[in-house]
This record gives sequence, C-alpha cells and structure tokens, in this order.
Amino acid sequence: MGIVTDVILPLSLAFIMFSLGLGLSLSDFTRVFFKPRDFLIGLFFQVIILPIVALIIVFFWPLTPELAIGVMILAAAPGGVTSNVLTSYAKGNIALSISLTAINSILCVITVPVILIISLSLLGYGGLNEGQSLLNVAFQMFLIVTIPVILGVLLSGFLSSFEKIAKNISIVLFALVLLGAIVSQRENVVSYFAQAGLVMLFLNVIMMIIVYFLSRSFNASKETFRCWLMEVGLQNGTLAIVVANTFFASTVYLIPAAIYSLIMYATALPLIYFLRRN
Repeated sequence: MGIVTDVILPLSLAFIMFSLGLGLSLSDFTRVFFKPRDFLIGLFFQVIILPIVALIIVFFWPLTPELAIGVMILAAAPGGVTSNVLTSYAKGNIALSISLTAINSILCVITVPVILIISLSLLGYGGLNEGQSLLNVAFQMFLIVTIPVILGVLLSGFLSSFEKIAKNISIVLFALVLLGAIVSQRENVVSYFAQAGLVMLFLNVIMMIIVYFLSRSFNASKETFRCWLMEVGLQNGTLAIVVANTFFASTVYLIPAAIYSLIMYATALPLIYFLRRN
C-alpha cells in the first residue's frame, strides 16, 4: 500500500483539485465582494458550525481515538466537488455554491490544519505523525490542494475542452480513492462502520437541521438555503482521506471520511428529490 497511499492518493487529490479549478474563473472568487452576506454565512456554517457540532458529538459518542479524530478531519474538510452539481439539481444558488467551493478550497490550507490542531488538543489525544507540525501540514496541503486549484483557474481558458474529461476522470479517481480506503481496512470495515456509520449519519442530518432553522432566522431565499444545505452536507471526502493518510500513522483515521462519502449521497439525493417537488 506504500506507493498507493504515499504517491497515488496525493496525486489523485491534486488532479481532482486541478479539475475543480478548470471549472472556475476569477469572477467566482471576486463575486463575494459584491454580495458578501450569503457567502460569509455559508462559510460560517462550513468552517465554524460544522467542526463545533462534530466536536460536541465526538465528546459524547463512544468512539476510539482514531475514529474520533477521523470525524474531525472530515468536519474540517471543505465542501465537496459535487456540491455545485447537486446544488444545481436542487435548484439552489449555483453562483453562491461555486464561490463557496472556490474560496473554501483555497482557505482549507489554513482552516484544516488549525481545526485539526485545536481538535487534538481539546480531545486530549496524541498529535500528528512524528516530524509533522501545523506549518508542515499547511505547506503540504498548499502543494496538493491550493496550487492545483490555482493552476486550473489560470489554464481554464486554454483547456476548456478538457474540463468535462477532467471532471469524469475526477469521478473515477474519487471512486478509486474511496474503494482503496475501504480495502485498506477490509478486515475491520464492518466493525468500523458499526462504530462510525451512525455518528457520520447523525452529523450529516443534524447539520442540515441546523442550517434549516438558522436560514429561517437569516431570512435566506429558497435558493440560498438550498445551496447552504448542499455545501454543509457534501464534504470533500477525498481531501479528508488524503489528510488522514498523510498526517496520521494509521489508516483507521480515514474510515469516517470513507463512510461519510457514501452516506452524504444517500441523504442528499432523497433531499434533492423532496426540494424539487416542494
């Protein structure tokens, strides 16, 4: 598994982030300055509320330290690449969804390491792999996340015909990453799913309920509310898997992200069907 986890996984994530960048433009980053309210609230849900809710859950849920940290890794990850597509299917605010995905994918080079370090400290668990630090984590994430996104944006005008192909390749890579994560723990996957499956489902559902009630207090439009739902419900599972594998000693840490990557579609698709009919 060495070459798979140390080389293929990071390269897969880098390509997925590159393909994300191909579908973006500079306006996706600057649009938020003209209508910042909905963007800042969406970012608040993703970067603040989601990790806090996850932290409260793992405090009280009987999980092993590895699985508890794995939950926090997933909660720290930005919105998933497919959130834009599913926001469109849900008839949500697509422009807002794209802006949230674009900027959060850049910010995660800072937010993910910070959330992880704070979570490890509050939970009283051990630290990262020996030799890892907050700066080291941020730098490695910059290499495999931020740079590919920026390159994708810069080259989007030249590679517009390649964008659809890149998206399809990304879907295949995501499926392979997910399969690899499950296979790496195939002897214990049933046990881990029994331990972490319910907590990941609970996190997914409770976040959508929180967004529902808070969006009412913010007087959000129907389209904005649907965008927020998709953004908090669909996390970048590939990034979470790579972070867990890169910065922690055991592959057990990536199990919650792998489980969530399946659960989030199981809840999102029926929700989209309901939203489209109402």
